[in-house]
Amino acid sequence: MPVDQAALDAVALSRDEYDLLVQRLGREPNEVELGMFGSLWSEHCGYKNSKPLLRLLPSSGPRVLTAVGAENAGAIDIGDGRCVVMKVESHNHPSAIEPYQGAATGVGGIVRDIFAMGAYPIAILDSLRFGPIDNPQDRYLFHGVVAGIGGYGNCLGIPTVGGEVFFAEPYAGTPLVNAMCVGVAETAKLLSARAQGEGNVLLLVGADTGRDGIHGASGLASRTDPEARFEEMRPAVQVGNPFLEKLLMEACYELASQHRDWVVGLQDLGAAGLTSSVVECCAKGGSGAILDLEKVPRREQGMTPYEVMLSESQERMLVIAKKEHVADVTALFERWELHCAAIGVVTSGNEVVVREHGVEVARVPVDIATDPPQYRRQGVRPAELAELNAFDPGTLPDLASDRAAETLLRLLARPNIASKRGVFRQYDHQVLANTVVPPGGDAAVLRVPGTGRGIAVKTDGNARLVYLDPYTGGAIAVAEAARNVVCTGALPVAVTDCLNFGNPERPDVYYTLEHAIRGIAEACLQLETPVVSGNVSLYNEAGGRPVYPTPVIGMLGLLDDVARHLRAAFPGPGCQVVLLGAGLEQPASTLGGSEYLEAEHGRVAGMPAIDLALEKRLHQLVLQAHAEGLLLSAHDCSEGGLAVALAESCILGGCGFVGPAELPGRLDAALFGEAQSRIIVTIPADTYRQGGGLARLRDLGAALGVPVTPLGRTTPEPRFRLGPIEAEIDALRAAYESLIDA
Repeated sequence: MPVDQAALDAVALSRDEYDLLVQRLGREPNEVELGMFGSLWSEHCGYKNSKPLLRLLPSSGPRVLTAVGAENAGAIDIGDGRCVVMKVESHNHPSAIEPYQGAATGVGGIVRDIFAMGAYPIAILDSLRFGPIDNPQDRYLFHGVVAGIGGYGNCLGIPTVGGEVFFAEPYAGTPLVNAMCVGVAETAKLLSARAQGEGNVLLLVGADTGRDGIHGASGLASRTDPEARFEEMRPAVQVGNPFLEKLLMEACYELASQHRDWVVGLQDLGAAGLTSSVVECCAKGGSGAILDLEKVPRREQGMTPYEVMLSESQERMLVIAKKEHVADVTALFERWELHCAAIGVVTSGNEVVVREHGVEVARVPVDIATDPPQYRRQGVRPAELAELNAFDPGTLPDLASDRAAETLLRLLARPNIASKRGVFRQYDHQVLANTVVPPGGDAAVLRVPGTGRGIAVKTDGNARLVYLDPYTGGAIAVAEAARNVVCTGALPVAVTDCLNFGNPERPDVYYTLEHAIRGIAEACLQLETPVVSGNVSLYNEAGGRPVYPTPVIGMLGLLDDVARHLRAAFPGPGCQVVLLGAGLEQPASTLGGSEYLEAEHGRVAGMPAIDLALEKRLHQLVLQAHAEGLLLSAHDCSEGGLAVALAESCILGGCGFVGPAELPGRLDAALFGEAQSRIIVTIPADTYRQGGGLARLRDLGAALGVPVTPLGRTTPEPRFRLGPIEAEIDALRAAYESLIDA
């Protein structure tokens, strides 16, 4: 009997997709099978609309150890037999309904992706988007999300070392909560998420299975439901137990690092729970499996096979143990006080067979389940972009000199620029004792345990620019994340991304998704930072209005010597301040999409350009100058432009700055234009002497074709002077730190 539309809506399958499924199966699926296929063919698990586009991203390189999508996360060789494992994922839809648990379980899920690879997690980062902070609902979401991230990460004993928070009207009621985790491992001990070897045993380890999270993948994250009521959807949000996850993490790491030969594979139970973990492991191993559901430990009585297979209860791992080592693996987990149950076996077939009390309740061909339909749509450029891009900020009146200081203070207090100390002070960023550069600068720097090496990590992405020009905005997201890493003295080597967009079935949304990916791909090629892992989160919209197209870039950089890192803070008085990249005089176009333009004129329009070849040369200049010992600090120019970047370095360093009294060209563009590819560095003051560091910096800049512009000097007097701006550093600090009490 054909299934009704309500049943299809529950699992986010269209009628055409259901008909295709019936054709491929050669029969109608039963209820359990429909739920399993609905989850595996959902956008969240199957990437129906995004997978064809994701193939545009460069994903290979000399350091890359894993193929994108083949494992839980991406692994990058850092030398000496070690690797970094990294990934970023979203938990947007659950966080909109239940912000604390949505964010907390988002952290738990991304951490499991890392230790499922046999790596030990050493850092968490986040990337958060909310509606205006003065809106009560958005402030509630903001508080809940921040508390959830801190509550879960702190209990795990993993430092949260960096991130970003952005506020804008398109995110009202539709927050974006992206979490990134980074781990380290011995390359030879990496684990795969595969099921192989007939007779090997599937062990379910960790929490008991409950009814939480059912339809999380197929319902919350894979469709737009204008009729949805948040209270009714609350059961689809998982509930986390970080203390149990801590035990699970330590036990799995012991298994991988000391007893890797006992197991074939390891996989977390995330979206779609047992369904996705078992079926995807079988697909990667070219095998089948038989599951006995009565052996699955349950938290609630009366659970049906449908509920057991689709439950997204947290803190669960699937271990594929070699049959001769089942007792060994079980004993290891029991020593960590973790429940370990044998729930099935690997078979040589191509089907996952699900039984309960000897009765077959589902038979799912692995090849069909992991081959959802893919859609290559024809996007249509959003109609408003022509007008927005045609806007010329040069038609606006220039900033009056007597308002320059007031404008700087206003920008420093803007939610998207102001200090996020109120957020990151809730996170324990020093636990594990590997954090070298904490939150608050351009990027975090961590020591690679047991070595003198370091890594720099950053999440970034200016969604306002992607909205105005998806291709250029996507490229800028990569460039800025890489620039932030370079400002620590690290070489950018790899990207993990999270692509947050609206409903891809809308031609305008699909256009922005495609062109943002193309921009990201071009920047990654130019900057030699392959995309090694990632996530796509679509259907982020409310009331038919999508969020800003928001690609989040997680960037990894490497330092051969972690002790030789740079910070954004001015190191003290008596330093020469130098601008690398585009100089002081800037065209009005650099005000396009800027914080200044929105704050001063209420416009989100125009668009700055980026020269990726210049961006690459700028990175080379900073890294070469740093290698020669010329630099004392480095800070990226981004939101708020040159004046804000200089003020931030003064505030962080606790010293003053004196720059040129006269600025060329338009005052607003010179002070607050957001020209790309610019970094402020400091060098010792005595480098003015002939043949000194400034001369060498100029020579390096000339050789690479990167402008080098002396800006001024740092002073013991706590005052900021640039063009017509004169302000006390205390006044700048008060504005900068006035915003957020999270």
